[in-house]
Amino acid sequence: MNVLMEKGWKEILAKEFEKPFFLQVVAHLRTEKATKETIYPPGPLIFNAFNSTPFNELKVVILGQDPYHGPGQAHGLSFSVPDGVKPPPSLVNIYKELHKDIGMPIPTTGNLLPWAKQGVLLLNAVLTVRANEPASHAKIGWMGFTDSVIRKISVEKTGIVFLLWGKFAHEKQALIDETKHYVLKAAHPSPFSADKGFFGCKHFSKTNELLVQQGIDPINWHL
Repeated sequence: MNVLMEKGWKEILAKEFEKPFFLQVVAHLRTEKATKETIYPPGPLIFNAFNSTPFNELKVVILGQDPYHGPGQAHGLSFSVPDGVKPPPSLVNIYKELHKDIGMPIPTTGNLLPWAKQGVLLLNAVLTVRANEPASHAKIGWMGFTDSVIRKISVEKTGIVFLLWGKFAHEKQALIDETKHYVLKAAHPSPFSADKGFFGCKHFSKTNELLVQQGIDPINWHL
């Protein structure tokens, strides 16, 4: 199957595109499109995280759950929204923690593409969603694919910093070889849980410390 994805990722994931879970995803999306369902993000942006962060430039993984389900919000990067779209509550809380952690002024944009361009893979565990129906594609096969992505990163790379926020993301820890990589865990930045361990986690400064220890350029988190 010819998937439009950055060359490095495409080579690493080539076998995954032929597996039943991926073929199931493709069939499901085709069926929904045939019935005129609105699906986010738009087709060309489904693999935006991979195309924005080439495999050979990967430094950090921030794992989200599934895309935003409102009009114009999802563009294929976890927690991010395009320029001109109001930052959602979880992203606002991420910005609050960045302000406390490194003194970053609160941005007006919700577009995290500058992070992706520096090697931060903004990966959702589920890559699509029906309009106005959160988690509507959670069981169509995406989890098998993105679990494979995490395993491939774990096997093929060394020294990646994984930021796992919330119970859902914590469950992915088992896919990561912690003898080779770093895992930072905290509560989810949602307004329902941010004060239960996300605020004060200092994951952004800690990530840069871990990168610098390896002789890798830190992330410029300022937007």
